[in-house]
Amino acid sequence: MSPGPRAPVLSPQDAKLFARAKAFEAGFLSEMLKEAGLQADDGAFGGGIGEAQFASFLRVEQSKAMVDAGGIGLAEVIFESLKNGGQDA
Repeated sequence: MSPGPRAPVLSPQDAKLFARAKAFEAGFLSEMLKEAGLQADDGAFGGGIGEAQFASFLRVEQSKAMVDAGGIGLAEVIFESLKNGGQDA
């Protein structure tokens, strides 16, 4: 089994920009999960007064995990657009 493709080495400025693009994608995915109605199960640990208050934290962490696993490609598009000064939009 061969290792997967290696990510290109980014300059510190590009790495910071890419991290911001990933954060934006995570925020976008979090809002999409919210609108899709992602909710906790009504099982042994579901429900209660705290569920509604902490559901947003769960969505944020799930969306970060989705981005770390590859996401939907939005971060890469945003990064390239910002890196090129918006010239490819």
